[in-house]
Amino acid sequence: MVYGILTGDMPPGDMNDTVIPGISCPGYEGHGVIVIDYYFEDGIQTDQHPNPGKPYHGTRRRGFLPDTDEGRSILRLLEIAFDRKLTFTVGRSTTTGREDMVTWNDIHHKTNTHGGPTRFGYPDPTYLSRVRDELASKGVTE
Repeated sequence: MVYGILTGDMPPGDMNDTVIPGISCPGYEGHGVIVIDYYFEDGIQTDQHPNPGKPYHGTRRRGFLPDTDEGRSILRLLEIAFDRKLTFTVGRSTTTGREDMVTWNDIHHKTNTHGGPTRFGYPDPTYLSRVRDELASKGVTE
């Protein structure tokens, strides 16, 4: 249970979303796709990060949601999580093993429109409810 508003240590960055009506995610045929773009420039770690004063490497990341009522609801929650600095952190990349990187912070995103769960894509019928639960565990609810 989270009491109060939980805020994270995410460095400054940008989050933008766009709807692409002409394509769809498997399992959500007939609906467009919401594309979420995140951008972080390189920077210097603060006292909230693992190595204060040391540079960190920024990143670009992209996530996808179906353009449905539930997908738009999750987008609103992801925007709240981003504003509360919960979506990313500075640390060790699980992909490359490099330290001092901007990395995901335990709020899962679909980074492909296709390929199923093993490729971080759709179809994945329980993804939206799982990410809603992850957000709720951080105090992000409607």
